Amino acid sequence: MLAARLHGPANVRVEQVPHPGLPGPGQVLLRVKAVGICGSDLHVFRHAEIGGIRVERPLILGHEFAGIVEAAAPDSLDGNFQPLEPGTRVAVDPAQPCGRCELCERGHPNLCENLRFCGLFPDEGALCEWIHVPARTCFPLPAEIDDLTAVMLEPLGIAVHTLDLAKIGVARSVAILGAGPIGLCILQLARLSGAYPVFVADKLPWRVKLARRLGATMAWNCEDVDPVAAVRQASGGRGVDVAIEAAWCDQSLDQAAEMLVMGGRLVVVGISEDDRLSVKHSVARRKGLSILVVRRMKHACGRAIRLAVAGPVQLRPLVTHRFPLPRAAEAFALAAGYRDGVVKAVVDL
Repeated sequence: MLAARLHGPANVRVEQVPHPGLPGPGQVLLRVKAVGICGSDLHVFRHAEIGGIRVERPLILGHEFAGIVEAAAPDSLDGNFQPLEPGTRVAVDPAQPCGRCELCERGHPNLCENLRFCGLFPDEGALCEWIHVPARTCFPLPAEIDDLTAVMLEPLGIAVHTLDLAKIGVARSVAILGAGPIGLCILQLARLSGAYPVFVADKLPWRVKLARRLGATMAWNCEDVDPVAAVRQASGGRGVDVAIEAAWCDQSLDQAAEMLVMGGRLVVVGISEDDRLSVKHSVARRKGLSILVVRRMKHACGRAIRLAVAGPVQLRPLVTHRFPLPRAAEAFALAAGYRDGVVKAVVDL
């Protein structure tokens, strides 16, 4: 079968690899239909590493995906504890918690001590024609959700978990730094939660424009406007109750802290290039900030699917580019270069 494998920094090759064969106990064999390229994929693409985890051999990338069940082991139950049948269209939670460690038993599978994750070394990802996954990570898709929308369910699930941590209430003010796919999902969920106003800042003008279209009260290009000064002016000097960093985790973290009111909540979604998390200590201390870090998603797949079916969150406008699998290297180069108005690039199979 064909697969897109990372051989080193910025070196993706589409090549033949063995078919995975029949699924083992508790597994299903999926025919992959579509895979999104995530911001965390771009960190791995650029450096063949993320958070100290190095790619030590050619690795199939990709963890935002949807597919069709081609074969299921006996007694394979999906994420809703129902039998999975061949022909079922599914979205997949790429995280595979053990279910037995202390954190899993405490109800935090996203913090599993033995977590496996699609496309994170040493586990192969979904940029291939067929893949084995645990049946419990599969969530059947209703007819209303097409493959492109299904790919966006994982970013939406992360946004759902972010809102859970942020504890945004009616008329609470929010600033979102970063208008990539997850930031734009967070924006829409914040509005659904009753937040007002909701400010957005990003470096890329087309993403700022899309944030305005999707409901931002005000949105700025932070290459042209100081977002801290803009938030202070727009809020009459008060600042915001919640600041969510969903971008590059560089100076944006200090900017998010500066935007917050006393006792505000800083929620970190983005991943830094240098694997450092830095906020000016005096600002965080004097304001008594609560700082929370998002680790993937948590019990969010079902809610994400319901939101996509009901329609209050727009996902299709976030998919701006599509590539066939043989052109996966082009998709990564485009997304990593932030060119041509890219928000989300998807590889179709």
